[in-house]
Amino acid sequence: MTKQDLPKEKILKKGAASLSDVELLQAIVGGGGQDNSFKQIANKLNAVIQKVGIERLTIDDVMAVKGVGKAKAATIFAALELYRRKLTKQTAPLIDSAESAAEQVRDIANKKQEHFVVLTLDGGRRLINKRTVTIGTLTSSLVHPREVFAPAIEDRAASIIISHNHPSGMLDISEQDREVTKRIRQAGDLLGIRLDDHLVVAESHGSYEYVSAF
Repeated sequence: MTKQDLPKEKILKKGAASLSDVELLQAIVGGGGQDNSFKQIANKLNAVIQKVGIERLTIDDVMAVKGVGKAKAATIFAALELYRRKLTKQTAPLIDSAESAAEQVRDIANKKQEHFVVLTLDGGRRLINKRTVTIGTLTSSLVHPREVFAPAIEDRAASIIISHNHPSGMLDISEQDREVTKRIRQAGDLLGIRLDDHLVVAESHGSYEYVSAF
């Protein structure tokens, strides 16, 4: 292989679009020399991505490729995560404020029973999923951390926002609301999944309102 055929040289000469998937991975892996081991690693990594799928790929999958150490795995995974965020998730809403989170749970404000909703977010604070985890009675809903974090773990979420409605239309934060916030935050600290906010929402006389119980 001549110098101009090496992935990094081809990027400089012809642009990244001229490279195959394996060559792009080889450039990320660090194949700047004549050592063929970089190409072998890139081929193995490409096979893993095709088998697992880029959306479900974990850093453990990357580190399982022979020849990829911790530092190299971090570099590779960072590049793949950037791709996932910038190219595959641009349609996902950005939840970077209480207002943007409140818009996602507006639909539960006028429910006659208490609905407890979990928003799972990636590291870029884009919405992965929205799930109603419990539906209570007219006055209360009991929620356990396992019900909250099961979907967060499944989604490999970096953080979550929780929300529930007050069927009464009143936005007073109760001691029960504060206790739920405390328990969920503590569980999140143990799991390494941050609780970003706890919104209480309600609809009164056709007006939508929310407040943080954080």
